[in-house]
Amino acid sequence: MINIFDFNKKKAAGEKITMITCYDYTSALICDKTSIDTILVGDSLSMTMHGHPTTVQATIDVMAMHTAAVARGAKSKFIVGDLPFLSYRKSLTENVNAVQALMQAGAHAVKLEGASGNTGFIQHLADSGVPVMGHIGLTPQFVHLLGGYHVQGKTDESAKRLIEEALALQEAGCFALVLECVPSDLARTITKELKIATIGIGAGPDTDGQVLVFQDLLGLNTEFKPKFVKKYINGAQIFVDAIEEYTEEVRRGAFPDADHSFGSKKVAKAASRA
Repeated sequence: MINIFDFNKKKAAGEKITMITCYDYTSALICDKTSIDTILVGDSLSMTMHGHPTTVQATIDVMAMHTAAVARGAKSKFIVGDLPFLSYRKSLTENVNAVQALMQAGAHAVKLEGASGNTGFIQHLADSGVPVMGHIGLTPQFVHLLGGYHVQGKTDESAKRLIEEALALQEAGCFALVLECVPSDLARTITKELKIATIGIGAGPDTDGQVLVFQDLLGLNTEFKPKFVKKYINGAQIFVDAIEEYTEEVRRGAFPDADHSFGSKKVAKAASRA
C-alpha cells in the first residue's frame, strides 16, 4: 500500500499516479486485485449508486457506510474518503466529527472541495494527524453556484484564481490535489507550480496522475458520456448479455443442471427400491 509520501515520490520520479473511484465491497475486491495505486470513495456515489441528480444529496452517514464497505474489500489500497456537501462548513466540532466518521470507517485520508474558507480547517486536520487531498476546478458540490457542470479556468481571471487556490491548499497542508475539468495548459501550469502531486480528471495528460470512476471506465454507466471519460469495455452490454443468457436457460430448463444442483445418494437409493 502506498502512503502520502509516495504521492510526492512518484511526482518527483515522473511516475504517474493511478486512482479509481469505487463505492462498494464487490467493486473494491476487484480493484484490490489490480495494481491501481489508490481508491477514492467519492460523493459522486450520490449519483452513480443512488440515482440522485447531483452530489449534494450525499450525507456523512452514507459516505461512511460506503467507505467502510470499500475498506473491507480493498485491504491493500490507500483509500481517500470524500467529505460531502456542507459536512466541513459547520462548527469545528461538527467538521471534525465528519472527518472522524470517514477515518474510522477505513479511509486513510479525506478529500474536500475548494480553498476559500477551508485552509484553516485543513491546517487543523493536518495538525491532528489527518491527511487531506484538495479539489479545485469543477467542484461538483458547487454545481448550483457554478450554474451547472462547466469547464473552469477558461479565462485569465479564473485561471489565476485556480492557481492561487492550488498554492493556498498546498500551503495549508494538502498532500495532493484533484484538478477537475480545467484546460490542459492550465493543469500543466498548476502541476509545475506545485510541489504536491496533482490528480486530473478532465484536465489533460500533464497532471501527476489520473482518476476515473469504476462504472465509467468499465462502460457500466451508459447515460454518462462526458468528453474526459474513456470506456475500456462495454460493460453494460456484457452484463445484459449474461443476464439474457441466464434468462433463456431458465426458461428452457437448461439451468440449473446437474452440475449446479445438490444430489442425495440416500434419496436415489430409496427411489430405486420403490
